[in-house]
Amino acid sequence: MRAVVAPDPGGPEALVVRDLPEPTPGPGEVLLEVVASAVNRADVMQRKGFYPPPPGASDVLGLECSGRVAALGEGVTGFAVGDDVCALLAGGGYAEQVVVPAAQVMPVPEGIDLADAASLPEVACTVWSNAFMVAGLHADERFLVHGGSGGIGTFAIQLGHALGAEVFATAGSAEKLELCRELGAARAINYRDEDFVAVLKEAGGADVILDNIGAKYLQRNVDALATEGRVVIIGMQGGTRGELDISALLRKRGAVIATSLRARPVEGKAAICAAVVEHVWPLVAAGRVRSVVRRRFPLEEVADAHRLMDSGDSIGKILLTTGR
Repeated sequence: MRAVVAPDPGGPEALVVRDLPEPTPGPGEVLLEVVASAVNRADVMQRKGFYPPPPGASDVLGLECSGRVAALGEGVTGFAVGDDVCALLAGGGYAEQVVVPAAQVMPVPEGIDLADAASLPEVACTVWSNAFMVAGLHADERFLVHGGSGGIGTFAIQLGHALGAEVFATAGSAEKLELCRELGAARAINYRDEDFVAVLKEAGGADVILDNIGAKYLQRNVDALATEGRVVIIGMQGGTRGELDISALLRKRGAVIATSLRARPVEGKAAICAAVVEHVWPLVAAGRVRSVVRRRFPLEEVADAHRLMDSGDSIGKILLTTGR
């Protein structure tokens, strides 16, 4: 089967399409014939050598996919060969086939194109687990989403809005700001010429902040919090080391939480996937939340897909298709 690996760290040119042996599902696993996968920031970090796969995971890139069930491992129930599904992966999505624990395989929401479904698992599981399961976002709270025009950001804006939160989002261009507003942001903030801290303070502070920047925004996020607000850090685009005035956090009785999804045990991912199917998929099926897919690339053009991600010009999700 064709699959994408990065034998040596580097730029997009480090990505190599190779012929690898077809995987075989073990007990509790499902073999999927992949129709599409999606490019995530974590894939870029892995390509650069900064985010290796967890022990036992495939070194093939790709944290989500959609496709058809090709075979079932021993003990697997609830699926049949030929079912259209999507899946949350620890790796292996940039390939024609992938093996995944059955608990991380989800049905495709009703009305969603099978290829487009590849754009859903990572963003849906990330947003639901962090903003709702960890930070406890609820209706009528203020929700600040950094990177509002990206894959996670566009989904977070819609999900927060659909469930009754007042959503604020940061982005860096007029086109991206307009998209944030179209998706449900009550206030879109241009981080290039506006201070999101001042905007949130004027509004009364953010109850929950979903942050993919990390160190660069650490203190500013705390400054933007409301009393008993929660910052959830899910990325490190702005660095890994920062300083924090603990007294400011104490005065607000706030919390700073850092989480990751990829390295969680299967049991943890299973609980998240089940919650997403229960709470998020009905909203997707009803059209209240959608994945924003702007570009598709054939698997062989994976380097071009990564160049687009690296450029910062992409909006929403970037898909890789296998032609199957």
